[in-house]
Amino acid sequence: MPLPNYLGADPRRRPDPGTQVLAQGLGWLSIGLGLTELAYGGAIARWLGMPRAAPVIHAYGVRELLQGAGILGSSDPTPWISARVAGDALDIATVLPGLEDPNPLKHNVLLALGALIGVTAVDVICAQSLAKAPLEPSQKVRQDYRRRSGFRQRAEAMRGAARDFTPPPDIIGPEAMRPWRSAKA
Repeated sequence: MPLPNYLGADPRRRPDPGTQVLAQGLGWLSIGLGLTELAYGGAIARWLGMPRAAPVIHAYGVRELLQGAGILGSSDPTPWISARVAGDALDIATVLPGLEDPNPLKHNVLLALGALIGVTAVDVICAQSLAKAPLEPSQKVRQDYRRRSGFRQRAEAMRGAARDFTPPPDIIGPEAMRPWRSAKA
């Protein structure tokens, strides 16, 4: 069973230049965010009022670095951008518990959620644009069909081959719709 279009990489995929630039930008964003989460995961967790989430944020930093490297290093970043969308869902699910009552820094959590929702929207738009990008035919396909006409024989050999063919009555049409002929003719 083949993978869905947004999960499988295809080197023949040819997205428009704007989508390519957006994907590259998201790759660099992943690298920067991953480095930030690795270096300052504890500070980010304290800023959110969720100090026990520091190890999770460090792990998300590794994920972001891998996704950024995948986006920047592959000929088709479609599956990597789709992985970013899934990662955004994880980030949102991780930050949501920060809105509970004992957290005095809920305003910081709301800021983080707003940023996460905005980035998720950009990731979804990029993933959809990449998945809908047309595929360029492979070189082998072009070579196979370049000189074909669609006929098995040359035109001279086929001339007159169907002269003695009589079509079956059901192809001609129903009896009531056939031309009327007199008995004298």
